[in-house]
Amino acid sequence: MYEMSSRRSRNDARQTRRPGHSRESIARAAIVIADAEGFEALSMRRVAAELGAGTMTLYHYVATKDELLALVDDAIMGEIVIPAGRLPRGWRAGMKEIANRTKNVFVAHPWTIDMPESSDGGPNSVRHFEQSLAVMAQTGLPREECHELILLVDDYVFGYVRRFNSIRTSTAGDAARIVEEHREELAERIQDLDPEAFPYVHELFGDGDPAEQLAKLLALGLDPGRFDRGLDLLLDGIERRIEQAGRRGRGRRSPRP
Repeated sequence: MYEMSSRRSRNDARQTRRPGHSRESIARAAIVIADAEGFEALSMRRVAAELGAGTMTLYHYVATKDELLALVDDAIMGEIVIPAGRLPRGWRAGMKEIANRTKNVFVAHPWTIDMPESSDGGPNSVRHFEQSLAVMAQTGLPREECHELILLVDDYVFGYVRRFNSIRTSTAGDAARIVEEHREELAERIQDLDPEAFPYVHELFGDGDPAEQLAKLLALGLDPGRFDRGLDLLLDGIERRIEQAGRRGRGRRSPRP
């Protein structure tokens, strides 16, 4: 009788005990680590230490490192998803908001670009895709074209982020110092270039101080306005594609005289 009572008390204690962590808090701790130390620092042991828990305790919430990475991926995608009611109306404004939000998240968490993708994708990935589909559907273009245009915008965003993060990492926030350190080396390399084989490179760097031209290129790469300028060019092309489709549609509906 006592043994049954004791067992029942232990079961009741387990049922009423509050969990010390959640999958969301574990994902957030992993993101904090990767932001500070890079993606390579992510491990079950390191995340457990960040949470002040034992490694085996973490396995009660996340079974494997792959599962941890899937949680992190979904948490990052959650930052990209536009909150309900805040998605602008109109395909162009909507796509611009999605592209800028995506860019900002991957610039804030540069390590995510090299993170392996979750094979199944989490719920926030689906929400992000749903928002992209809803925006592009407003163009009136066929579904297959909408899919291709979503990929096109994604390619632009990820390409921009890779270059921006690469320049930011290589200059370590001090482009002027990098230029000075490579001034003599750059001048020698330009002098060694055959002007007939590389006329445009020679013209670019050979006119005046090559280091000044390098500084301009680095500044252009880090110019925050460059993203919006490039995105506008891309969206201009999509807009012309929509206009062309509209003209073709009107032509098909017009009876022949």
